[in-house]
Amino acid sequence: MKKTITYLLYLTMILFCAGCRTPQSMVVLIPNPDGTVGELEVSNEAGNQVLSEANQAVRVKDRNTKPSEGFAISADEIRVTFADALAAQPPPPEKFILYFKPGSSELIPESSALLSQIIQVTRKRGSSEVVISGHTDTVGARDYNYRLSLQRAQEGFAILVANGAVAEDIKVTSHGEGNLLVKTADEVAEPRNRRIEVVVK
Repeated sequence: MKKTITYLLYLTMILFCAGCRTPQSMVVLIPNPDGTVGELEVSNEAGNQVLSEANQAVRVKDRNTKPSEGFAISADEIRVTFADALAAQPPPPEKFILYFKPGSSELIPESSALLSQIIQVTRKRGSSEVVISGHTDTVGARDYNYRLSLQRAQEGFAILVANGAVAEDIKVTSHGEGNLLVKTADEVAEPRNRRIEVVVK
């Protein structure tokens, strides 16, 4: 299972206009790759404006003038005006979820099949940061589950390093049963909670 992490995307451009003594800045809020939109506050000493809609923009004249009211800007205009900024953006992080057998640090076959895809992505991106977080369901004691989730994350770490990833670029964390993907009561064997999440940045 592969997901894209949601994060805030915005663009800033210094604009030089005819008749303007000083350049103005324009800030545009653009959608995330998955289509979601965050919220961005643009502020200075004179006031603030909040952007919360896709392709919404404000202009900022200087630090002593309140940012303009928000206005819509077309996708075509964004592509032309911010071409350099868009080209310089890093690709968004990619997230993979791998599942494990009950009470074990052994991957289920379907998740084992995803390993080659993760390795390919890390190589293609030349990733300098990979985060692996281990998780369990609620079966068993909390301290046991913490250790088990750490073992699962370490298993993912070992596989990536064995296939060429740089150990120093990988961060391993353990959540035990403290961050359930599917909320359950205690002592519930939920397959989707027995997992590691691998984020490739």
